[in-house]
Amino acid sequence: MFKHPFILFSALYLLFSLTALSAQQTDIEKELTDVVDSNNDAALDLLKKVININSGTMHFGGVKRVGDIFREELDQLGFKTRWIDGSPFKRSGHLFAEHNSKGKHLLLIGHLDTVFKADSPFQTYQMVSENMMKGPGICDMKGGDVIIVYALKALKAAGLLENMHITVALIGDEENAGSPIELARYDLIQAAKEADISIGFENGDGDPTTAVISRRGASSWKLNVEGKTAHSSQIFKEDVGAGAIFETSRILNQFYKELAAEKYLTFNPGLILGGTDVKHDAKQNKGSAFGKNNVVAGQTIVSGDLRAISPEQLQKARTKMSQIVSEHLPVTSAKIEFWDHYPPLAPTEGNTKLLSIYDTVSRDLGFGPVKAVDPSKAGAADVSFTAAHVEMVIDGIGFGGKDDHSPEETGDLRTLPMQTKRAAVFLYRLSK
Repeated sequence: MFKHPFILFSALYLLFSLTALSAQQTDIEKELTDVVDSNNDAALDLLKKVININSGTMHFGGVKRVGDIFREELDQLGFKTRWIDGSPFKRSGHLFAEHNSKGKHLLLIGHLDTVFKADSPFQTYQMVSENMMKGPGICDMKGGDVIIVYALKALKAAGLLENMHITVALIGDEENAGSPIELARYDLIQAAKEADISIGFENGDGDPTTAVISRRGASSWKLNVEGKTAHSSQIFKEDVGAGAIFETSRILNQFYKELAAEKYLTFNPGLILGGTDVKHDAKQNKGSAFGKNNVVAGQTIVSGDLRAISPEQLQKARTKMSQIVSEHLPVTSAKIEFWDHYPPLAPTEGNTKLLSIYDTVSRDLGFGPVKAVDPSKAGAADVSFTAAHVEMVIDGIGFGGKDDHSPEETGDLRTLPMQTKRAAVFLYRLSK
């Protein structure tokens, strides 16, 4: 019936509001939600403030300025904050904040950067209607960062934060990760190794009736194929063979035939160059090729990406691709290389249990059920780096909106108090 989940949320919002009166809350949880309501104007002011600071990934000063604003907020809450310099991985840096106590160690993850460059014409917020605000990063994900801060403020006001063990990680290069990735995500992985539960406040698919408990990872591959250059009249003869382009066609076609039907696995050849003279700029992923119709091609280069739902599926696909590459046509050779970028967030029993807890919180607060997003609709995110080290992971519980990564990025302001209430009660119940 509804063609977009954002429209579905708008239709359900009134129902959620009406059912809130019958919510199953304890007195302390009612206090939390009351504090969120009383702080909502201040939360909105903070959101507007950080939106109006350009923090495109490569605008290092802007990323740092946004980080400084959130650092001040977390300092006031009693967190021990530190700015991690990003120069070793060619980025601005990250903000980490620690609050040590007893109980479950919760790792809350956001990011400071956006996709909008320093000279982007999309620089500030603008009200579209009473409830809708357009702005760079409102959904992805300055809104989620504000939800983290104001959920913690509610816990602090209710006297609950002092007994909670929380780390906040606000990453400065989520939209364009620094290199080497091992350095760019080192501190996040170290934090995950010390945590029990990882919670990402990305916007997911923009629909607050869903959350993310599995994501496909992102990796890349490069195929190099060589054949024997000769006059085209001699192709297929024993001493000349099939040539590089026919061998490349065989390999790509076999990839498709043997792997395309596997659920949640995708592989895309994004660039192909072939001929007698091939030049490839790997950094820019562009190049040139020269060939003649009457000359057998001597070389091809193909680059592409590979996405899988679990480390096991990823390794299985790489093994199959390598096997296909090794089965050469006559007088050709080929090799394939793989690179990791973002790991998968596999669906696990722990993640499903965490979603169940969050779903119960939402129902108890009168905001209705929350279901899992289809993993094929969930792109790579920083929370995936924590998956191998914590018991449970959930993501996509940030700000509701649509059209992120575009000049039409728009957030529904009604989701700010709703998501903050859900987060505050969720964190409280997890801490128990």
